[in-house]
Amino acid sequence: MDSLDFLVQSSEPWVVYRTMLDLLGMHEDNESVITAKKQMLGHPLVQGLIKELQEWPGLVLSSHKSAGQLYHKLAFLADLGLTDADDGIPQIISSVMAHHSEEGLFQLPMNIAPSHGGSGEVQWAWALCDAPLLLYSVKKMRKAEDPDPEIKEAVAHLLALRRENGWPCAVSKELGKFRGPGRKDDPCPYANLLMLKLLALFPEYGDGEDARIGVETLLELWEHSEERHPYMFFMGTDFRKLKAPFIWYDIMHVAEVLSQYQFARSDERLLQMVAFIDAKVDQEGLFTPESEWMAWKGWDFGQKKQPSVWLTFLVYRINKRMQQIKV
Repeated sequence: MDSLDFLVQSSEPWVVYRTMLDLLGMHEDNESVITAKKQMLGHPLVQGLIKELQEWPGLVLSSHKSAGQLYHKLAFLADLGLTDADDGIPQIISSVMAHHSEEGLFQLPMNIAPSHGGSGEVQWAWALCDAPLLLYSVKKMRKAEDPDPEIKEAVAHLLALRRENGWPCAVSKELGKFRGPGRKDDPCPYANLLMLKLLALFPEYGDGEDARIGVETLLELWEHSEERHPYMFFMGTDFRKLKAPFIWYDIMHVAEVLSQYQFARSDERLLQMVAFIDAKVDQEGLFTPESEWMAWKGWDFGQKKQPSVWLTFLVYRINKRMQQIKV
């Protein structure tokens, strides 16, 4: 990892902070790590996200792919390492948890048109393309040592939705007959991705049947990417462009999640996926975004003209995990 010095010396404090923790294995109590986190928390871009999230839930959800939705920004702050020990975060978590279904799943305001099976009215609801990510964010941000029984019960409900070929497109009763554009017997690639992202936070699920089926679902889709496109999720040119942050169904997001599962790291299909990413490195050992989310302009990964230290860090972290294969 020749670019580690470059990452640690970056002007982006979140890159410095996560590099120290995830790549160098430094402890959170280390003075340099503490300094890096303070700098991250005080950065205008991070403060801007915290301020935005005080207005939870924000705009009514119209598209889960909309990168400006507050629940995507919540997940990004969770990934940076912000917790309920940091100013502003407890209030955000309380707002997220204030609306939940009878199953314990956190809800968002949505409006599904009658032509798509909804009521055409704004309703608090959940779908498998948002519920796992909300649980993921709250779980990561809460520092309570004991597992939260409410979170565990909500996860159990989502696990019960799994079928033999993974998780389908599923929504709460408030959304009526809404379903994505696919055959009802197909697995939803994005739902499987988010469920695996959530389950990776729980050691007890790391090698279980649910995780193994979800991983196999995504790896099979990669293996047969030319002919299988359930729910119109493709793994073609756009999927294979390097992109950050983790918003939708793309190669970086999939590799990030799958590389967290020990049993998946020796799978030739995941190795092929990571090799495809690695081949995009430049002579300096850095990676440049090949696609951008307009809602994230101002961040170093919100452009595609020059290398991104955050994207580079993400690739290096995936590779570090992949080198930890136990044969």
